[in-house]
Amino acid sequence: MENIFTEQFWTDTWQGDKAGDTYAVHKGFSTPEYWDKASATYNTNKKEVRDRRLEKVLAVLEDKGLLFDGMRVLDIGCGTGMMTLALAGRGARVTAVDFSTGMLDRLRADLPETLEDRITLLKEDWHGVDIRERGWEKAFDLVLAFMSPGVATPEAFDKMIRCAVKGCAIRGWAARRQHPILMDLWEKIMDRPLDDKPQSILYKINLLFSKGLFPDVHFDVVEWDQTISLEKELDNQLAFFTRVSNRPEAELRPLIHTYLKGQAKNGRLNKKQKGLTATAAFLVDPLI
Repeated sequence: MENIFTEQFWTDTWQGDKAGDTYAVHKGFSTPEYWDKASATYNTNKKEVRDRRLEKVLAVLEDKGLLFDGMRVLDIGCGTGMMTLALAGRGARVTAVDFSTGMLDRLRADLPETLEDRITLLKEDWHGVDIRERGWEKAFDLVLAFMSPGVATPEAFDKMIRCAVKGCAIRGWAARRQHPILMDLWEKIMDRPLDDKPQSILYKINLLFSKGLFPDVHFDVVEWDQTISLEKELDNQLAFFTRVSNRPEAELRPLIHTYLKGQAKNGRLNKKQKGLTATAAFLVDPLI
């Protein structure tokens, strides 16, 4: 039983979780091509935005002394910029990193002129960033990674923590109900039922405890409906399955299109998203 209290146990357990569907699903959602396609509809539903619990997150950061004027922030996988814009609006200077051109374009479109001098946008894949070369070690008061594939390995997570002077905050799926579209297509394309149990956030949290970092953790149910055109959903599913399957796009496209056409009404699909997110905020030195 003593092994579960060591960093090595949780690192090995996390790294060993590469044979199942959970890892394969993550791989499908971890490409710039997928997020370039998804950016058009991401964070466009008002309930989806509310479910991000922005004010709750800001309150947690403030309570831990991680929200103050002039702070330096690194936002890894910034997406459409919800946290980047909120923190810059509170006086932070934010370096926002994402590997998706589509997501960064969405952020630029929403960027007020009053915040332009507080935000630096960088198109980078976090896995390839050399933090020593950039001078980012211990360079940021707060480092964020919310729903980010950038910190999907122990090495990338450790690199994130090494950038922080004061603290970090992470968010990911603790549980998720995949939409029937993905589940049906998975069975058709992969020849087996989908067995997806999102776990990487739980590995991160347990790894933090083993490091003696003691995060504040809260869980939130998120649920919203998304209406999307058949063509956009086709693009999304192609970007996903060309990554996780061995089938060529020429074979996948007609298979996916035929299935989606059977599910669509007037050329559109309704997707109900539901899951449980875990958010953890922690100080890199809890005794200070």
